[in-house]
Amino acid sequence: MTYDRQGRTGRRLTATVTDLDVVVQNAFLVGVQLPDHDTIDSERSLDELELLTDTAGSEVVGVELVKRDAPDAAWYIGSGKAEELTTLTRALDVDVVIFDNPLSPAQQRNLQKKFECDVVDREALILDIFAQHASSREGAIQVELALLRYRLPRLRGLGKQLSRQGAGSGIANRGPGETRLETDRRRIETRISKLERQLAALSKTRATQRKARRRAEIPQVAIVGYTNAGKSTLLNRLTSAEVLAENRLFATLDSTVRKCELPDGRRALLSDTVGFIRRLPHNLVEAFRSTLEDTLEASVLLHLVDATDADPDGQIEAVHVVLEEIGASDLPEVVVFNKIDTADAGALGRLRNMYPEAEFISARTGEGLEDLLRTIADRLAEGSVLLRLQIPYTRADMIASAHQVGEVLAEKHEDTGAVLEVRLPTADAYPFAEFALPA
Repeated sequence: MTYDRQGRTGRRLTATVTDLDVVVQNAFLVGVQLPDHDTIDSERSLDELELLTDTAGSEVVGVELVKRDAPDAAWYIGSGKAEELTTLTRALDVDVVIFDNPLSPAQQRNLQKKFECDVVDREALILDIFAQHASSREGAIQVELALLRYRLPRLRGLGKQLSRQGAGSGIANRGPGETRLETDRRRIETRISKLERQLAALSKTRATQRKARRRAEIPQVAIVGYTNAGKSTLLNRLTSAEVLAENRLFATLDSTVRKCELPDGRRALLSDTVGFIRRLPHNLVEAFRSTLEDTLEASVLLHLVDATDADPDGQIEAVHVVLEEIGASDLPEVVVFNKIDTADAGALGRLRNMYPEAEFISARTGEGLEDLLRTIADRLAEGSVLLRLQIPYTRADMIASAHQVGEVLAEKHEDTGAVLEVRLPTADAYPFAEFALPA
């Protein structure tokens, strides 16, 4: 044991070297508890940071929670605590110190000098994980764009230091370090512009795909939720898809759309996308906006929650924050608690009382999925009416309108006109009333 952290102990974990001789970094985690957060929330956030660190491929060898009234402008944790942790991290042979809180470029630079090893914050760690896991071309562009936007202000912060170290004379007192900085800055800004153009082109392609799905008149259901809540497992179970499903944070970054058969005979398109997390970096939300906006096309959101998590309410809140940021907070939502096969019975009882309208399932075993599919069908049917219409061919405009605003379930052409079975939004049904056949 390395030390005691407020009643909890840290453990030195020994990295396993494989036959490929992979080097695993030793990581030390630091969280700062400010007055607007309590100890439980701060420790949960550090626990999550430990999972993120594991996903990134490093071993956690120590954890420290520091209480402060406000961040220190130069060191964040204060110079005295920085000195104390420097001694500890050297004794533990630490390769990287990871802060759970956002660091300014100057704070990061100061701490890196003090610890004499890499120092990153939560945002940088998440960006690194995304960089490792992005597989599609669009995903790779989105991640690189977010990384460059994160690095650019830090490059500027470094520039001030290089300027002071450069020669003290010359045009505008520009030393060789600053000249190199300006070159690097222009290179990054040029690359950002190129990536933004590429992403805009891919966004147009995605918009075209969305239009095609709308023309197919198949309702869309988006699976959203916290990372590692089981979204990909659920998609695989409901659609026989073969999306990668791992028990790791951010195992899936790319959006996947598959058809699903509902109990009433209708079909729906289910989409799975990147998981959310507390304090999801704004750069990532902006870079992944075109992917996340697929959610806006959904008729219903399946909000998947891990019933085994220590703080499912916090997960729900974090997801709602991101949904609001992308403009999807007003969409109809079905809260679905997953992993009930391994959840504590007492915790499940509490969740059932707090969320009486929610569904409870196990995507792994299939328990509760029939009820979930019925709920999806019912929610898709809300706000709509099913009509049988007989529209004469002289009113081809109304036949076209039925296809445009409704979901045509059956169509038959007779001598006098077209007979349609169509599900229409209630608000759009009135113009078709004169063509309705008796039930």
